[in-house]
Amino acid sequence: MDDEVVQRVFQEGGRDYFQQQPSTSSSSSSSSILQSLPLHVSFDHGYYLLVKSIQELREKKEGLVTVGIGGPSGSGKSSLAEKVASVIGCTAISMENYRIGFDEGNDLDSIDFDALVQNLEDLTNGKDTVVPVFDFQHKRRTDSETIKSASSGVVIVDGTYALHARLRSLLDIRVAVVGGVHFSLLSKVQYDIGDCRSLDSLIDSIFPLFRKHIEPDLHHAQIRINNSFVSSFREAIYKLKCRSESPQAFPAQVLQGNEAQTDNFIEMYLRPPSASEEARINDWIKVRQSGIRYYLALGDQRIVDKHFIIRPKAEFEVGRMTLGGLLALGYTVVVSYKRASTFVSMGNLSMSLETIDTLGETFMVLRGTNRKAVGAEALRLGITRPWITKSYLEMILERKGVPRLNTPPPSSSVLIGNQERTVVAPKPIRVTPNPVTRLEDLPQPWTRSPTKSKMEPLVATWQFISSDPSDVDDPVLVSSSFRDTMKLAPMPDSYDLDRGLLLAVQAIQALLENKGVPVIVGIGGPSGSGKTSLAHKMANIVGCEVVSLESYYKTEHTRDFKYDDFGSIDLSLLLKNINDIKKGRKTKTPIFDLETGARSGLKELIVSEDCGVIIFEGVYALHPDIRRALDLWIAVVGGVHSHLISRVQRDKSRVGCFMSQNEIMMTVFPMFQQHIEPHLVHAHLKIRNDFDPVLSPESSLFVLKSNKQVAYQDILKILDRAKICSSAQNFIDMYLRLPGIPANGHLQESDCIRVRICEGRFAVLIREPIREGNFIIQPKVDFDISVSTVAGLLNLGYQAEAYIEAAAFIYQDGKILVEVDHLQDIPSPYLQIKGVNKEAVTSAGSALNLDGSYTTKSYLQIIMERLPAIERSSNGIHARQSARLQELVELIQSQGSCSASESSPSREVVPIEGVIEDMQSRIKRLERWHAINTVLWTFLMSTVIGYSLYRRKRL
Repeated sequence: MDDEVVQRVFQEGGRDYFQQQPSTSSSSSSSSILQSLPLHVSFDHGYYLLVKSIQELREKKEGLVTVGIGGPSGSGKSSLAEKVASVIGCTAISMENYRIGFDEGNDLDSIDFDALVQNLEDLTNGKDTVVPVFDFQHKRRTDSETIKSASSGVVIVDGTYALHARLRSLLDIRVAVVGGVHFSLLSKVQYDIGDCRSLDSLIDSIFPLFRKHIEPDLHHAQIRINNSFVSSFREAIYKLKCRSESPQAFPAQVLQGNEAQTDNFIEMYLRPPSASEEARINDWIKVRQSGIRYYLALGDQRIVDKHFIIRPKAEFEVGRMTLGGLLALGYTVVVSYKRASTFVSMGNLSMSLETIDTLGETFMVLRGTNRKAVGAEALRLGITRPWITKSYLEMILERKGVPRLNTPPPSSSVLIGNQERTVVAPKPIRVTPNPVTRLEDLPQPWTRSPTKSKMEPLVATWQFISSDPSDVDDPVLVSSSFRDTMKLAPMPDSYDLDRGLLLAVQAIQALLENKGVPVIVGIGGPSGSGKTSLAHKMANIVGCEVVSLESYYKTEHTRDFKYDDFGSIDLSLLLKNINDIKKGRKTKTPIFDLETGARSGLKELIVSEDCGVIIFEGVYALHPDIRRALDLWIAVVGGVHSHLISRVQRDKSRVGCFMSQNEIMMTVFPMFQQHIEPHLVHAHLKIRNDFDPVLSPESSLFVLKSNKQVAYQDILKILDRAKICSSAQNFIDMYLRLPGIPANGHLQESDCIRVRICEGRFAVLIREPIREGNFIIQPKVDFDISVSTVAGLLNLGYQAEAYIEAAAFIYQDGKILVEVDHLQDIPSPYLQIKGVNKEAVTSAGSALNLDGSYTTKSYLQIIMERLPAIERSSNGIHARQSARLQELVELIQSQGSCSASESSPSREVVPIEGVIEDMQSRIKRLERWHAINTVLWTFLMSTVIGYSLYRRKRL
């Protein structure tokens, strides 16, 4: 469990120099320090560990808890500090405000350490302190602000030198963040330069201060985070752009109640030294200068769909020395222009008037994070001018052409820039298929090893192949038969979620361009892998509808919990809907009510030529009977599916039993290996979802819980009456725990896997939420699993330790969800306010006068505390409920074993011993086949060689 990992980070807490006061406790109590351990974790996991460590240390020591988050430019340290501060509610101090000069922010001499140390000492001693505010436009300190010592028990310092020796003695927790654009830029430069420079030489060129002044400090961190995130279309920016008649010609509605602001930029594009004149602009590096700050983006990353320009959040701040290092390596500035911007913020939308000096024109740009909202705002403002989808770079190149190469790429024998040492035998960067050791296999410090095995600066290009062999030699295809004969060629590799999302959208665009409308997409994968999330992100980018295969459930199957059975899908209706869409006809798709377990109606669906795309997502979306009717097949694996397997493996190891992930998967997900996985290998695009929806701060809900009585009318007052919807549901929570896990005499929620049964559906929560102050921070949703998965957990030895039954009444308006839970045997209901915006949830609680009544206890804790010890059974639950819990367990086991036996009538999956025996027999069969194959291959090769020698003698 992560609690054990946190205990490895520290024993009792305190700074390196922190000594406990002479205590009255026993002599066994000794001063303790934070332990420096090689905890190399992902960004999401590191965020979770840091929050838990802060909470643990705050409980164990008096006074202020100080945290330092350091790392190179662009690694993501500021993002981590902001996310942790939003959860903990603490003060975050940026070292950017402690600049003395403006020549180079990464220069050690430009940081006012004395002032920062004084501020930290003041806060540590319980004094208020005044911190500076640096203005990057005016390039000087322009203001200051006061931090109250009593405002927060935690202070976070983030900056490149946050782990410097001057500060380390003042820090309780030290966190190093590497990766992000730092690693990605190294990988790209390695690709562009080739094998003429060693990795150390490249680091010294583009991050000249890293190895000498930054990297040594990072090794003192207790938590070491490797941030693989660079840029993503998961949080895309949608833009509509058109020409404007005047630099001040805002629509009148925009300026009502809003104040216009101005900003000036210099944007430049760097061409790699090895690039040809015909190289694509995606190979170029974009640098944006704003005052004394520099922001970098790798290539022209964007998607154009209809009138929309869709860009990821892809810019990261770097130092000026990085730009100088790139120029010294041979990169050349091919395009540079000034952009003067006047903009107005309107909540989640913004409008700007941007004047490009090279073009001599002004453009109106409307931006937002929601495609439909951007389009609706444009209609509301009455903007009907022709939309422009070309970038400013493309427009400049159209007018002036691509600048010619002035000088050849630098010779590999010449060192560029100020190098202190000669590079001897540089390690190969670009490798060919030969026995030479690959770069990623070479021993490198964790602080400088790129997170990806190779850099792919160019987005892979989709290719079409003919499904009719007779078309292979025919250079001209009849357009009417093109759609039926030409198919997408599958991508040879699998990709992470961010890159997969980009490729999926580009595949849709390629199909629209080459095959026309409609384009029908299928997204398949195991439960909890992220299919639905990917589908809706694609739909938001493309602007299309998503249809879930859950809508096609048959009522008779859902009553028997057979959600993971392919027979539960109404295949005939699904294929009819797809056929209607292909022929351009209106069709009616079913609406399935998961609460009642039956269809509640039909929904008319038509795929217009304006959109032309429809996405079907579900576990069996790539089944042969379905995928042959689809144009694009996408497989998604990972997500909660993988996390549950890892959790079970970790629980097993805690009780001294090792099981491979394959053994666990065959028991917990019996349908996957037999009936889902074989279909996924045929996908055009295979996506590995490494995104952690359980740990990630990006998928968190802020929850306030209270048992104070609130009137129904008061709940409605805090919601948007125009958007209110309500529902009621009954649910049962079962807590499964593996016998043998240390419990200290108490049933801990963190030791359990919680399974919720709601209206015949099963959902799992595999990690305890974060509790901070009045808030419970939990994943946005519970993750659906099948009854066979729950039965598999029971077959692996998990026991049902607790049982809770409740009825919930839910009211929501799209921003806030209010849930009133009536727990069995609890006289008064509990009210929960949930939302992704912490401030909105806080305001809703205050409006209901709930301040002072909040609790962060789980329902399990609440019920257990109310039960007298004499009424508890040996497993910790109410004696009267034991019989009901046993009935549920027996029902789950019977339904789960029934589903498994139906899916594989030739073998029994229930006991783990049978699973292991089956695996061993399969391995033995493979070994026998391998032996036979080896003999046959040896005989064949001997025959060929013998015949070759015979022919030589004859000649």
